[in-house]
Amino acid sequence: MSQGILQFVNFSFKYNAQAEPTLKNINLNINKGEKILIAGPSGSGKSTLSNCVNGLIPFSYKGESKGQILLDGKPTDKLSIFEISKYVGTVLQDTDSQFIGLTVAEDIAFSLENQCVEEPELHNRVKEVAELVNIGTHLKSAPSELSGGQKQRVTLGGVLVDNVDILLFDEPLANLDPETGKKAIELIDKIHKKLGLTIIIIEHRLEDVLWRSVDRIVLMNDGEIIRDEEPDKLLAKNILSERGIREPLYITALKYAGVDLNEVRDVASVENIQLSEDAKAKVRTWFNLDVKKDKPVYEETLLEAVDLDFTYESSRREDVGHHALDKINLKVKKGELLAIVGKNGAGKSTFSKVVCGFENHQRGQIFFKGEDISSLSIKERAESIGYIMQNPNQMISQTMIFDEVALGLRNLKLSEEEIKERVNETLKICGLWAFRSWPISALSFGQKKRVTIASILVMEPELIILDEPTAGQDYKHYTDIMNFLKGLIKKDITIVIITHDMHLMLEYADRAVVFADSKVIADDKPSKILTDEDIIKKASLKETSLYDLSLKCGIQEGSAFVDHFIDYERRILEND
Repeated sequence: MSQGILQFVNFSFKYNAQAEPTLKNINLNINKGEKILIAGPSGSGKSTLSNCVNGLIPFSYKGESKGQILLDGKPTDKLSIFEISKYVGTVLQDTDSQFIGLTVAEDIAFSLENQCVEEPELHNRVKEVAELVNIGTHLKSAPSELSGGQKQRVTLGGVLVDNVDILLFDEPLANLDPETGKKAIELIDKIHKKLGLTIIIIEHRLEDVLWRSVDRIVLMNDGEIIRDEEPDKLLAKNILSERGIREPLYITALKYAGVDLNEVRDVASVENIQLSEDAKAKVRTWFNLDVKKDKPVYEETLLEAVDLDFTYESSRREDVGHHALDKINLKVKKGELLAIVGKNGAGKSTFSKVVCGFENHQRGQIFFKGEDISSLSIKERAESIGYIMQNPNQMISQTMIFDEVALGLRNLKLSEEEIKERVNETLKICGLWAFRSWPISALSFGQKKRVTIASILVMEPELIILDEPTAGQDYKHYTDIMNFLKGLIKKDITIVIITHDMHLMLEYADRAVVFADSKVIADDKPSKILTDEDIIKKASLKETSLYDLSLKCGIQEGSAFVDHFIDYERRILEND
């Protein structure tokens, strides 16, 4: 690590549409070949910082800046966005928005074609990069036909083909299942080591990023850098949770057990952590504390799928003939919070679309409160079942935030006074009150997600199905949304969550159903599922770090250890 490739020197930035600066006196030096994780709550300035790195500020987003940004020693305000793109390649959270070519090969080759690179060299370079990112067998495929992880590799190939010096990843794990996310982090690490590039990762899922080591964690809050430290030093403090970032679960467990992390080596990796015998004894003592609570028993079946089969016949071209649901038998109990998990393409979202009537199943039955709803229209089902899609852009139809959330209520012909009251209350709970007069186009992906959640929650249906509700959310908003959903359960609203977030499943779900290859392969407590190696492998899940910690401390009852952690944490939250 020698020459600084990227420097922020007393840099501040204020958008033209805002009264206060979003970035305030940023001083940051990133050396060539470093791998940096930038973390912070929503609104902390992470996205604005990344837009300054890749040139979207000032070329796409206008505002007033002070100080300097130096890219390989050159002031960026003297460079064109084309010149900046030769240094910085960006992989966005929404990979679909980056695709240009009709095939994977065309998409990767796009930059080379614009540079008029001769065909033999172009083909060789595309093939070389495709092999590097493990997408070489899909060069003739359309990007739309690929899984989330494959799409990300295509996007990565499209920026690597330019021989950039810096790779910037904006929430690379947001839309990936746990196993695919794990492979994405491994791929980023492989690229980093093989090519020696500078890597900047912006991500909320700290524990998943730390599956492979990073050199430093840069923590932002309110437009400022408040910490810039090695992972081991930062994780030993309490600052992450205090600033709205979820620290790795095993770190939290060690703190609950009274272990001084300043005296522990390799804290940032549950695989490599060095625990003394005294630390292990403290964990075992903590595990033996009696914190068990009586769990609620859910008896009444609200929704039931019986032998449900669905094959795509006339939908999107790439789905035709795909047997997406294979004899699905599943019950949702009234008043519970059920998590549906599994790898990308396993049938989770398709199941929800069939339940809501967006797709018509070929065989089987769907019962709601004991009545077969198979013949009901989408509108009729929507009176009882609310559905929130994974991609917010597919749901939004209004220009302004308030109008989007109010749309359903206005369709019911409620008074504007009642609409205003219900919308404003929901906006506050979803962390959108400050943006109530904003246009939706000004929001980030995560903020748009909250708008779609608010637009369904405000309707108060009996059953709400949410597809990845916390993707892209910081820990504070994640917690606020989940606590709000738990509050809805007390109002007799049942919640089903489709998620790749294993933390969410562990901490909030009463029960989890696992999909794999269009079938249900498990229906059990979250702690049992995430300590079952066979289920984890079949469904592309990721074992919880709590299980790894229990084994390191000589505790063989991994499932019981996970349950203990959940019960202990819930007791703490209830006492706060």
